[in-house]
Amino acid sequence: MNDVTRKARQFIHRNARPLDLARWRFHFENGSPQEVLNALSFYQNEDGGFGHALEPDAWNPFSSPIQTWAATEVLHEIGFSDSTHPLIRGILRYLESGTDFDGHCWRNTIESNNDHPHAPWWHTGSVSASHHDYNPTACLAGFILKHADRESILFSLGFQIAGEAFDAIMNQEPVTDMHTLLCFIRLLQSVQETGIEPFDASALQSKLAEQIADCVSHDTDAWEGSYVCKPSQFLESRDSVFYSLIRDLADFECGHIVRTQLEDGSWPVTWGWGDYPEAWAVSKNWWKSGIIIKNVRYLRGVGKTVIQ
Repeated sequence: MNDVTRKARQFIHRNARPLDLARWRFHFENGSPQEVLNALSFYQNEDGGFGHALEPDAWNPFSSPIQTWAATEVLHEIGFSDSTHPLIRGILRYLESGTDFDGHCWRNTIESNNDHPHAPWWHTGSVSASHHDYNPTACLAGFILKHADRESILFSLGFQIAGEAFDAIMNQEPVTDMHTLLCFIRLLQSVQETGIEPFDASALQSKLAEQIADCVSHDTDAWEGSYVCKPSQFLESRDSVFYSLIRDLADFECGHIVRTQLEDGSWPVTWGWGDYPEAWAVSKNWWKSGIIIKNVRYLRGVGKTVIQ
């Protein structure tokens, strides 16, 4: 085991939430997907949505589209796609309910966030909570296309929303928010995996290629302590269709990850809340495990020669 992974492993086993420990074990210690699913299930509510700080910047226990999106990211990460599984059926039930949905998009902030510790960008009514409409809607539409019964009303809705999202990104101002672009990548992947055609997938891929190249920060000095977009936001391996577009920066990030690992095995968290300092201290530690998993996976997928 190389030194980067060894130190990262120590931090995870000493500090991680059960879910993040299960994710680490799945990726690097031959852990089972069932361990991840079991840990993830504790964040799911009776309505099928997710809450309870699954996304650590919002401690709202109630279901929200963003927290539910975070659950779909975990499922994507472990390659789990059994549409009959209770976790997935629950997510579909939540999305079908119409909760936090305006007819075209799921809201990415909900009022009950304000009653619990949270980052300012998840505060409903705050200027800092102005997000692009398709974060997380584009991703959730893709999830529906992958998992809903194709004869269902929900599937028809997902098909409609996917088309609307495509029209928006093709015909409006470029998307500059890296989180929204990732949601569109997930939508594209869902369409490519299923063969369903709510839009021209090759056209979306070309549009995303342009916007990803523009979104990634070329100011590598700013990577050290600023919350900026890096290639790891979009790439999981060199097999990504977008790798060749940002190859130099993607390879540079591998060295950057190795150089900036802290002695305790974690990496710096480059954002903060301002309010709720005690809760933020806890969430910051949770985020460190997430960053560790992301970085070590990135090194394995993109920078194999760096960590050998």
